[in-house]
Amino acid sequence: MAITPIEAAVPGLVYHKPSPEEAPFKSVGDQVAIGDTVALVEVMKSFMSVEAEVAGTFKGYIAEDGESIEPGAVICEVEVE
Repeated sequence: MAITPIEAAVPGLVYHKPSPEEAPFKSVGDQVAIGDTVALVEVMKSFMSVEAEVAGTFKGYIAEDGESIEPGAVICEVEVE
């Protein structure tokens, strides 16, 4: 099994939840399918979905909720089986 990082494609603020009142997109141990939204990145008041390009088990977020990130920064990790 390999750990695959999911990285930011654009700079901005990363969010783990679709809105402040809702649960995170994924929790440790959740299954991840290709195309699942795992985070949002806010760029100039626009929100871009960060989608998984691999399937596996969610290992956790690396970037903190609300953290400013740059392209290539690791947002979270998925364990691919």
